[in-house]
Amino acid sequence: MKRLLLAALALCLPFGVLAQAYPSKPIRMIVPFPAGGPADIFGRGLAQGLSAELGQPVIVENVGGVGGVLGVDRAVKSAPDGYTLGFNSGSTLSIAPYSLAKMPYDVKKDFALVTLVVRVPEVLAVHPSLPVNDLSQLIAYARANPGKVNFGSAGSGSITHLAGELLKAEAKIDLVHVPYKGAAPAVNDLLGGQVQMGIFDVPILLGHIRSGKLKALSVTSASRAPTLPDVSTTAEGGYPNVTSDNWYGLILPAATPPAIQQRVNAAAVSALRSPALAEQYARVGGLASPGTPQDYARFLAAEQAKWSKVVDAIGFKE
Repeated sequence: MKRLLLAALALCLPFGVLAQAYPSKPIRMIVPFPAGGPADIFGRGLAQGLSAELGQPVIVENVGGVGGVLGVDRAVKSAPDGYTLGFNSGSTLSIAPYSLAKMPYDVKKDFALVTLVVRVPEVLAVHPSLPVNDLSQLIAYARANPGKVNFGSAGSGSITHLAGELLKAEAKIDLVHVPYKGAAPAVNDLLGGQVQMGIFDVPILLGHIRSGKLKALSVTSASRAPTLPDVSTTAEGGYPNVTSDNWYGLILPAATPPAIQQRVNAAAVSALRSPALAEQYARVGGLASPGTPQDYARFLAAEQAKWSKVVDAIGFKE
């Protein structure tokens, strides 16, 4: 009888009261790229911050494939109870919907946007064996050796791929795309010389550039990266349209109860505004960018408008 009375009382309580119990167990965060890459670096930093804010472990699960699409799909099709979060890259929401012939999810219907997490400049780097030292020399070399320069990416349809395609189109050069299942394996092959160049998030290349294992030729941002102040931008090199800042955000399945969405947003914003996490991101070139779901929606709309035009212009479709 006591159990029945308690159950009846629970049914009478407003959802907001019940939601206060969230979270009552560990939370999973799906990062849609392999461990060791930039998404993993920023995702694990956020997971630690969320764990402190929510009082439960936030466990990172790396699910790579299709430029991050597989991991995002798994996240948004999980139970909408707040115990599976998705850490999305920019390409999975702003490029893949326009570049992939078949999409497993609908960005407009399947997602609850929580917050933009971090914005990250990208840098064009080459293996030291390539006899070039700046962007103009790379373009001259590629023109003299059509089809002889390979560039690696985090996957077909990723920003790291489209940035290379954009450079090809703007500079009128023939580069060969080699897709990988994430930035980490692509950078490993770049270090080994299996591919000659790549455009990746600054954090994953910074140590290799500073050690001399890779040569940085240009930052694909409107302004120079604070962590690479001596590296000129693509605009300075005469290609102002070749810009490809990357970014990462936090998402939930669309059917997640609003009270839980608000709880996760509040925890994420608090974590991202903490000096410790902001400084951790800044050390590797990332700018913590917390905000409201509405802020995220406006930002995403602008990114979709930008990259859909690039996809159409270069005629890319898979």
